[in-house]
Amino acid sequence: MIMAIRKQNKQLRTNNVTIMLNDSEMRALKHYCDRYQIKNRSRLIREILMKGILKRFDVDSPTLFD
Repeated sequence: MIMAIRKQNKQLRTNNVTIMLNDSEMRALKHYCDRYQIKNRSRLIREILMKGILKRFDVDSPTLFD
């Protein structure tokens, strides 16, 4: 029996976003990553950003009863 192998539908990240941090913000980010042993800062920032955006969408969504 031959089983078909399904490829996972990965969304490639092809868009680039650049942010600027001042010295104290960068120190705080590095300290946080060192403290919690985070190796991928890009993933951390992306996850925090998207959680904030999705939370805001949820708060701003129209409701049936106000």
